[in-house]
Formats: sequence, C-alpha cells, structure tokens
Amino acid sequence: MKITVIGAGNVGATSAMRLLEAGLGDVVLLDIAEGIAKGKAEDLMDAASLMGHGKNIIGTSDYSDTKDSDIVVITAGFARKPGMTREELLQKNTSVMRSVAKGFKEFNNDPIVIVVTNPLDIMTFLIFKESMIDSKRVLGMAGCLDSSRMNLMAERVLNKPLQDMDSLVLGTHGETMAPILSHSKINSVSFSEAIKPDEAAQIIEKTKLRGAEIVSYLGTGSAFYAPSAGVFRMVKAVVHDTQEILPCSCFLNGEYGFNDMYLGVPAQIGKDGVEDIIELPLNDDEKQLLERAADSTRKQIAALKI
Repeated sequence: MKITVIGAGNVGATSAMRLLEAGLGDVVLLDIAEGIAKGKAEDLMDAASLMGHGKNIIGTSDYSDTKDSDIVVITAGFARKPGMTREELLQKNTSVMRSVAKGFKEFNNDPIVIVVTNPLDIMTFLIFKESMIDSKRVLGMAGCLDSSRMNLMAERVLNKPLQDMDSLVLGTHGETMAPILSHSKINSVSFSEAIKPDEAAQIIEKTKLRGAEIVSYLGTGSAFYAPSAGVFRMVKAVVHDTQEILPCSCFLNGEYGFNDMYLGVPAQIGKDGVEDIIELPLNDDEKQLLERAADSTRKQIAALKI
C-alpha cells in the first residue's frame, strides 16, 4: 500500500507518522518546501527501529514520487489564525487545491483521496471537480473529528466516562455543523432521552467552538493531533476494508434531499472509498440543521464559480 500525504505541516507530518508507525503502508510526504518534507521524513525513519515497523517514508517536492499511490491525503493549505473563520480561508486555499489536484492527478489515475484542508467541505468539492476522480473515491475528514470532539465535551459537561460517549456530528466542518442528538448516545441511550436540554446546549456550543478554542491557545496554527487521528481512522478503514460507518464529507446525489455538494453524512468506508451513504431518520430540528449546513455550502460553492 502506497500512501501520499500532501502538506508537511503539523497535520500532514503527524498523519504521516500515525500511518507509518501503524504499518498501514509506505508513505510519501510531499510539500513545496522540499527540505521540510525530507527532514521530517528522515526524522521519522530514524525512529523506525525504535517503533518496530518495516515501512518506509520519503520526503519530496516532486509529484512524480507520488506515482501509483493507493491513497492521497491532502492537508496542504493555509492554517487558520486566531479570529479567522473557515470561510475566510476559502479564497486563500482555493488556488492551493487547484495546484494540488493538478500535481497528483498527473501521476495517479484513480486513488482514494481524503481531504483535510479547510474549509473542508468546499475544498473536498473543489478537489473532486478539479481531479475528475469518481466522487465515491474523494471524501473529506471532518465528521470523525467533530464527533470525537463532541464526545469529549459531553464527558466534561456530564462528568461521565469518555468511553460511554458515541456522538454524531454531520453537516459542515465549521460553524454550521449539525450535531445529531437523536443518534448520539451515552451507554447506548440517545442524548435526546438521556440528558437535559441545557446540558445538550452546552455540549453543542462547546463542540462548535472547540476548533477556534484550540487555535486561540496555540496562537499560530490550528489543531493537528486530533485531525491526524481522524485521518488515521479513515485510512485504516480503506486499507483494511473494514466497511466501518464513519461521519465523512461525501458527495451527495439526492441523499438527504441534497444534490451536487459535499456534506458530512454517515458513510460506509471500505477499499473503494464511500461504499454506501447511510440515510438516518432525522427529526425536524435536525433536518433544519442539515439544511442550514447545506445552504452555507451552496453559497461557498457559488463563490468558487466552478
């Protein structure tokens, strides 16, 4: 298995480390700053015997080194700064994504592509359009991260064990995310039934603000340990063909009543990418949240003028 990670910043390099050390495949770490990619790759190889894996990683700025990749993970782009919304990243990262799509497409016919760059749902849509790869093979990493964050916020608000939480966040990766309380569970009981409305409101608010909170602590850059864990979970599902159902940004063609856009939904993930999109029954409030997320996505797609 050959996995290319495009972008050797914190998210990309940490993702490469997780994939490499889990033995999921050989890794190519690519960045326009060749020295950074090569230095981090060589540093990771220095740890190979300590970590006990037999995989290889190279660092490069040459897209030809990515040839015949099975999976391409895209983390390249500008990071959020304090006070910056994901939407404000739109124009900055659009040109980056077009360059990335052109680069990897030249040497790779039909890889599975996982996009992490923000604003996530729009950048995933852009990569799909620019690369002309089957939409089921292009998906975005967002729902895994947001759902994990919601698990932690629930643990802190409710003072219950983290392992009891099983949250579900759909919609966009941003201010219009859609936490789905009827399908989020604590000890297999839905949040709708198990927790008070004021507790639910606290959990949702803290989850929505979590990314910005971490940006504010770091001062420069944004979260990378948790996003890289989301990448790992999705790549693992592809490599091992687990058919696991994960919340991911997927291309919708009528599912949930939406068309021609990427939006966070539950998806069955396997060796061919999105094997199936799971349409869950939603209550009226949840449908409105998802419609609000879709409206935001439509507006940003229009702004791209694709």
